[in-house]
Amino acid sequence: MSAKPFHLAWFLQGSSVQAWGEPWTGKIGTTWMQPTFFLDMARALERCGFDYILIEDSSYVGESYGGNTDIYLKNGIAVPRQDPSVVASLMLAQTSRIGIVPTFGTFAYHPYLLARLVATLDQVSGGRGGWNAVTGSSDFAAMNFGLDGMPEHDMRYEMADEYMACVKGLWDTWEPGAIIADEESGVLIDPTKVHPLNYEGKYFKTRGPLNSGPAPQGRPVIAQAGGSSRGRQFASEHADTIVVHTRGPEAMKKYRDDIRARMAAAGRDPDSCKLLYLVNPIIGQTSEEARERKAELLARAHAHIDIKLAHFSKITNIDFSEFDLDEPLRPGLKTNGHQQSLDEFIAKAKGKTLRQAMQDPNAVDGSVELVGSLDEVASKMEEVMSEVGGDGFLFSMPNVTRRTLAEIEDGLIPVLQKRGLTRSTYTHETFRDNLLEY
Repeated sequence: MSAKPFHLAWFLQGSSVQAWGEPWTGKIGTTWMQPTFFLDMARALERCGFDYILIEDSSYVGESYGGNTDIYLKNGIAVPRQDPSVVASLMLAQTSRIGIVPTFGTFAYHPYLLARLVATLDQVSGGRGGWNAVTGSSDFAAMNFGLDGMPEHDMRYEMADEYMACVKGLWDTWEPGAIIADEESGVLIDPTKVHPLNYEGKYFKTRGPLNSGPAPQGRPVIAQAGGSSRGRQFASEHADTIVVHTRGPEAMKKYRDDIRARMAAAGRDPDSCKLLYLVNPIIGQTSEEARERKAELLARAHAHIDIKLAHFSKITNIDFSEFDLDEPLRPGLKTNGHQQSLDEFIAKAKGKTLRQAMQDPNAVDGSVELVGSLDEVASKMEEVMSEVGGDGFLFSMPNVTRRTLAEIEDGLIPVLQKRGLTRSTYTHETFRDNLLEY
């Protein structure tokens, strides 16, 4: 069975400086403030026909590992981070078809501010704005916004459901055709097509209408990464594209079937949401060269287990510096952070020491191993999409460089396009229409 065309996007770390210290990163430690590389990347991925770039973000300096910020600052673990709305604006100004999706936390923005910001991005780009909706997971982030800590995991999603009602309602306060610009009558906006929202819920309250005017897409594209059962429910009700990190085609298909069933139960068309699976293609001239490159990546990761644990501490709020590396993982671990990540790690660590669990031979793969020559990687992508049923891949290189970007743009993409697996040109002008093309 041949795969139908699939979608491609890129999960981009919030700052290019996170590649500092890695091979092929040049002087990124001193030039990171200027977004030259990210703008080059946006133009390159548009030439490749990618659907979108998702700009990952966090709004705090980690200190879960060791109870201080030392390891995070010394190694540039998710710091510094620039405001994603500014980077997104610059990327949109340099492109004309690709969607740009900055990350904004529902705990950090009032719904009115968020609705206005994302609508403005959609307007200035001619309909290519998106929003990666996250509920937050760190008490340290919450404290930066005057909160004592994050609400409990499922409550965050309850609050986010209400938040979504606010944001979508504000976008809908402008009916299609509200701006008539009738020079004869001298009327710019038809008052009968602009309405207040007057939303008042348990957690949020806003009046409306949105004063920024209508978004070209009506509602900009919403991305989400629902991993837990409650997160999946939220994504199935609100997302237009979902970031998925499950390992292996069987789990990928199971996740997709679950989301599509939840969407149908919610009265949504399952084909209206595209699920993209995180992957990290490792390409060589030959299969042997690619395997060697993967071994080098794993060796570097295994040599710095403390950095890997610090990152894991950051997303789970668990201080892994207190754990013995050569003992099994402590039982009964709980988190108010990334539940799916912890659950998957606990399952993987069964019968192993913490060190062994961290030295996972598949640690650099993402949802499926894509390691080999150009043809091998392309064939594997086609095979997996045929087995899973869709919808595409979200590239997530841990420390992207111009070298890896060139390997994708000038190497892998032409092979995929030649096989008819990805688009060669954009059919539509807006992000949503391109996402729904197939």
